[in-house]
Amino acid sequence: MLTRIISGAVGVVLLGAVLFFHDTIVLPIAVAAIIAVMLFELLRAVKLHKCLPILLAAEACGIAVPVLYGIMTKLYLMGGYEGAGYEFRNLRFAHEYDMYVFAAVLLCSFVVFVTWLRKHKEIRYEQVFFVLAVMILVPQAMTTMIRIERFDPESGLFLLIMGLCGAWIADTGAYFTGVAIGKHKLCPEISPKKTIEGLVGGILTTAIVYTVAFSVYYGFTAKRAVIACATGIVCAVIGTVGDLSASMVKRQIGFKDYGKIMPGHGGLMDRFDSVLFVLPTFYAFIALFGVQ
Repeated sequence: MLTRIISGAVGVVLLGAVLFFHDTIVLPIAVAAIIAVMLFELLRAVKLHKCLPILLAAEACGIAVPVLYGIMTKLYLMGGYEGAGYEFRNLRFAHEYDMYVFAAVLLCSFVVFVTWLRKHKEIRYEQVFFVLAVMILVPQAMTTMIRIERFDPESGLFLLIMGLCGAWIADTGAYFTGVAIGKHKLCPEISPKKTIEGLVGGILTTAIVYTVAFSVYYGFTAKRAVIACATGIVCAVIGTVGDLSASMVKRQIGFKDYGKIMPGHGGLMDRFDSVLFVLPTFYAFIALFGVQ
C-alpha cells in the first residue's frame, strides 16, 4: 500500500509539473512520452516489442502525432484569433496537419507490413492488425489532451483538468461506492472487483463534480448545468467501457498489468486505459455543445 501511495504521489507531482507548463512545448513532449510508453507496453503484450522495425515504426507514428500538433498549433496561434483570414487559416491548418499525420501513419504502416512479409512465419496477422490499431488509436486519443488545452486560450487548462478528471473521478467514485455498498458484480469474468453499485456511484460522482465545477468556473446557467451533467454521465460510462476493454485484453493475453513503470499501479496503460476513451468523448462534447 505504501509503495502504491508513493508511486501515485510521484505521478501527481509529475502531472502537476506538466500542467504548470501546459502552454509550452512541455505538454506535447510529455504526451509523446506517455504515448511511447503505452505503445511499448501494448506491443509487449502481443510479443512484438523485440521486433525493432515494428516497434520503431509504431513509436515513430505515436510520437509524431502529438509533436506535430503541438508545434503546428503553436505556430498557428502566433497569428492570433482575430482578423478576416482567421477561418481560412483554421481550415489550412487542419488540412496541413491531416496531411502530415496521414503521411506518417502511411509510412509507418508500410514498414509494419514489409516487416510482416519478411517475418511471416514468426508474426501472425492478429499481431499485425493489433499494432496497426493501437498505433492509430492511442496517439489520436492521447493527443486530445493538447486539443482540449488549446481549444480555448483562456480556459484550456481548466478544460484539460476536467477532461482528465472525467476518467479518474469516475474511477474513484466507483471504488469507494463499491467498497461501501457494492454487492452485484458488473463483469466478474473481466474485472471481479467492479460492481453495478460502484458504476452508478462513479456516474453520479462525475455528474455532480462536473455540474458544480463548470457552474463555479463559468457561472451557473440551467443550460450549462444540464450539459455539464450530461457530459459527466457519458464520460463516466465511456471510461468504464475503456477500463473494461483494457482489462479484457489483459485477461485474454494472460497479463496482470501492462507494465511496472508505476510500482503498485502497473504500467501507463493501466492508468490511462479509461482516459483513452474519455478524452475524445469530452472533447466532442465541448466542441459540439460548448459547456464553457
